[in-house]
Amino acid sequence: MPRITHKNKKYSAELKKQAVQSYLKGEGSLRKICEQYKILDNRQLRNWIKWYNGHREFKERSSAKGEIYMTKGRKTTQEERAKIVAFCIEHNKDYGLTVETYSVSYQQVYAWVRKYEEGGVDKLKDNRGRTKPVEEMTEVEKLKAEMRILEAKNRQLEIENAFIKKLQELKGGGR
Repeated sequence: MPRITHKNKKYSAELKKQAVQSYLKGEGSLRKICEQYKILDNRQLRNWIKWYNGHREFKERSSAKGEIYMTKGRKTTQEERAKIVAFCIEHNKDYGLTVETYSVSYQQVYAWVRKYEEGGVDKLKDNRGRTKPVEEMTEVEKLKAEMRILEAKNRQLEIENAFIKKLQELKGGGR
């Protein structure tokens, strides 16, 4: 019986990017795009889409090992996010172009556009690390916050009591 050998097919970074962008623009199904770009398996295209959406850059495969590295997003102000969203929308939601133009991650741009469409510029505010003012809290949130404070005070009292007991043991044992 003849021996069957399998060799991985190599794709250029440009082909990968074109295939992914064609799919994301809605130019066809996974299967259709794979046929068009002669990609052997649609799982490969799905992986490239994940990489692209993760703002990873496609590199040419060398004879050694194919490398793909991820570029992180960066911190932005609300004003800058609004500018980036406006650019993206003006360019028919071309997330790739927006990512390249502003050096931010695909996920950031996608999330900002979605938030903007849901609630306008105010939704682009970064609320991480912000504690809700009491007047904005629901009754349940107020009770939960109060419970957390009481639990923390309780833990502190337990630690103090344990310390006092240990101190008394040491004093009593030293006589």
